[in-house]
Amino acid sequence: MIKMKLAAALSAALISGAAFAGTVAFTNATIYTADAAGVIQGGTLVMQNDRIVAVGKDVKVPAGASVIDASGKILTPGFFAPLSGFGVVEVDGVTETNDRPSGNKRYSAAMDMADAYNPRSLRIAINRVEGVTRAMVSPEARKGGGVFSGQGAVVALGSTDNWLVKPQAAMFANFGEEGAKLSGTRASTVLAFREAFEEVRNAGKPAVRPTVDSTLTALDVAALRPVLAGQEPLVVNANRASDITAALKLADQYKLKLIINGGDEAWLVAAQLAAHKVPVILDPQAILPMEFESLGARLDNAKLLIQAGVTVVFSDDKTASYNARNLRQLAGIAIGNGVEPQAALAAITLNPARLYGVDKQLGSLAVGKQADVVLWDADPFELTSYPSAVYINGERISNTTRQTELRDKYMKVLHLR
Repeated sequence: MIKMKLAAALSAALISGAAFAGTVAFTNATIYTADAAGVIQGGTLVMQNDRIVAVGKDVKVPAGASVIDASGKILTPGFFAPLSGFGVVEVDGVTETNDRPSGNKRYSAAMDMADAYNPRSLRIAINRVEGVTRAMVSPEARKGGGVFSGQGAVVALGSTDNWLVKPQAAMFANFGEEGAKLSGTRASTVLAFREAFEEVRNAGKPAVRPTVDSTLTALDVAALRPVLAGQEPLVVNANRASDITAALKLADQYKLKLIINGGDEAWLVAAQLAAHKVPVILDPQAILPMEFESLGARLDNAKLLIQAGVTVVFSDDKTASYNARNLRQLAGIAIGNGVEPQAALAAITLNPARLYGVDKQLGSLAVGKQADVVLWDADPFELTSYPSAVYINGERISNTTRQTELRDKYMKVLHLR
């Protein structure tokens, strides 16, 4: 019996040790906090279990801590993908592995991406070894679908068990050209929003003819109530300046917590966006008019928006589908076009956390926040740099991926190693 108890205690200790890294101190580091503290030269950051417990210039290292000398290296928060198909898309072109598109009904507001999430997706490890630690798993429109694509969830990329950070963290919808493709025209898109919102206000029944069946299901109505209450943000695709203005008017009418995704011409209405405190998710590479709604795209879009006081977040089609690790490249491009480096870092760390209401726990290197920390061998905005170590919730992440396994396998077969 005693042996059994000892074995059980040892097992529990091993499980506890696997969950957290204990106390770890990074010393002599250049710390990019992505917070009010800015850049700390020769600083120390201390993690205890899953939290940051100290960060600064003159920090005493606790007794018994594992010390990592980070001289010549840079610490940043883990990157946060503001839009992604993590865990719901394995191969974009294979329908059976793509659970991101919304349903085929006019409204799919109740669809919840957390229901399809696979924490063992091969794509996750490939991206997190390059510094991506959190993500919004977001739906996307499907031809024949509705203006509402569904609800997204914030996830942690370091665990196959406790991966759900915030369910129903945002509602996603289609506006502009995308909305017009789905509902007929831009005007009918706005009408579809108004119809849905009025039905929610009237307990799921049309306001004029309450005996007529609703176009929304009971679950759609329940999903949209937090949006109308301003408790859950509404993310809408809009690039043309006039579409952004129309979305702002709709947000004013229904008191929505609006987020613009796309924003190629957002610089034209930067003052309005700032006045309404509406953030923009944009691609800092966008310069060519790929669509008619993007004729005003320009490379200094992010700089102009930030100067106007707009919260800016970076994403593009590739970082949202399979290469979120390229978020730092987007930040580097923005820096090359006038964005201050720490503002660019915030656009892929703290600002995405703010969008979805998890910034008190995530997004920057500050005391009390969860220990998502990346140690870089050089400037993270340079493509030749690479993480020396990635920690999620204080646990060091393995640098093994499907790609490295295949590399090692065939190097062995070919006697190259």
